[in-house]
Amino acid sequence: MLKTDRLTKRYGSLVAVEAMSFEVAPGEVLGFLGPNGAGKTTTMRMIAGFITPTAGTASVCGHDVGTDSLAARRCLGYLPEGAPGYGEMTPRAFLDFIADLRALKGAHRTARLEYVIGRLALGAVLDQSIDTLSKGYRRRVGLAQALVHDPPVLILDEPTDGLDPNQKHEVRTLIDEMARDKLVVISTHALEEVDAVCTRAIVIAHGRLVADDTPAGLAARSRYHNAVSIRVANPEQRGAARDAAASLADVQSVEEAPGGGLTAFPQPGRPILEAVRGLLTARGIALQELHLESGRLDEVFRAITT
Repeated sequence: MLKTDRLTKRYGSLVAVEAMSFEVAPGEVLGFLGPNGAGKTTTMRMIAGFITPTAGTASVCGHDVGTDSLAARRCLGYLPEGAPGYGEMTPRAFLDFIADLRALKGAHRTARLEYVIGRLALGAVLDQSIDTLSKGYRRRVGLAQALVHDPPVLILDEPTDGLDPNQKHEVRTLIDEMARDKLVVISTHALEEVDAVCTRAIVIAHGRLVADDTPAGLAARSRYHNAVSIRVANPEQRGAARDAAASLADVQSVEEAPGGGLTAFPQPGRPILEAVRGLLTARGIALQELHLESGRLDEVFRAITT
């Protein structure tokens, strides 16, 4: 388990992180969300042992990061923001260096190096210097060093930053595979990462924890939760569709949507999809699209962080 208890970091009068407390269990993929400057990276660095907390504690697999630092770090794989490395080294030399630091030996060392090089598709660039690699490849080298010792806990700061869509899919698939027997924390401001890989999300703002829920639970806080998006096949019927939907008792309001669509919002706790579909069909309004909204994380994120 990973645990923080009132973890705090101050720089003079600036409070970067204040009284941060949470626990993460194996099998969870925790999205650690917040706007830029919210304190995400500072929190990750304190858990990883790179920064000493001003107050509070953090532990990894039962090892206190402050008093039992080496044991905690042995259990942890950490991908820092920007994936720093030694630019003059090649990925092959860098990963060998990391394997030395992690005290990997013999057949186990060979197997782990082969695994991370193959799984992150680094074979084509193994003998190039790191400073000549693209941002995406540098990110993959950084992820490889975090995984090489097969740690039970992973802290990944923006793991898909700089990757193209195919590479992002590969990394998300890898995270999903690893989550079966590891604890994974992903620090990000990209809400798409939450939908793609996270089982739980913590949102922080101004150094404080402001929400802790599942992605579905966060989406349910959105005013768009259970709203119905409508797009008619014939633009001339748009007004009729709006008036028809608005006439339903369980519909609170109908608003214009970008691109010529409509959004019908329900009264609290009232399902409206089938009623809207049935009434529009009965009135002969041809539909191009009709779907139920699960909620919009970006709207919830803005509401709780500003």
